[in-house]
Amino acid sequence: MNTHLKAILLSAAIIAGAFALYKVIVNINPNPKQHYGQKLDSLDGVYVYYNGMIEHTQGRNLAADGYNIGLKYQCVEFVKRYYYDHFHHKMPDSYGHAKDFFDPEVPDGSLNAKRGLLQYNNPSGQKPVAGDLLVFDGHAGNPYGHVAIVSEVTENSIEYIQQNPGPFGDSRAQLELRYNTGKFELMSDRLLGWLRMKQPK
Repeated sequence: MNTHLKAILLSAAIIAGAFALYKVIVNINPNPKQHYGQKLDSLDGVYVYYNGMIEHTQGRNLAADGYNIGLKYQCVEFVKRYYYDHFHHKMPDSYGHAKDFFDPEVPDGSLNAKRGLLQYNNPSGQKPVAGDLLVFDGHAGNPYGHVAIVSEVTENSIEYIQQNPGPFGDSRAQLELRYNTGKFELMSDRLLGWLRMKQPK
């Protein structure tokens, strides 16, 4: 066997071993106080479930009508389930990573056709309201981004509810809300904006 072929086979073995180790790590639950699929919280009767490691999944959740809700129990699965159960809304494009829910080509306050929702930038002339879908950009530890639902709005802050914040993360978190030069801004470097149901005419 020549040296070049040996190098190729060794590289393939290392990659396969690394992938196998990754799958083992992702499927380890590091929090003994919680179990996969455990109910942690709820908003308007829609539950947040424990997922363990951020990249862990437990199969795809499909609605009775075949609509793709998402991979259990990722952040995307919760927000789509919330919009499906609470608002009876099905997104025209039911796939994509969390950060893909925000379309940078859509002007502030216009329709995001892929999601069937109005889209607002951060900052925006429209203040967030309860039920809005927050979209966060990816980062080094999570290139896929994150999504959550606004659960409460005050003059100076918002609270949001989320699924899959990590094995020791909280289901609720807050962001500071500021108003300056006619625009509302949520103080997060990663928040791209928020999506909202269109009001019936």
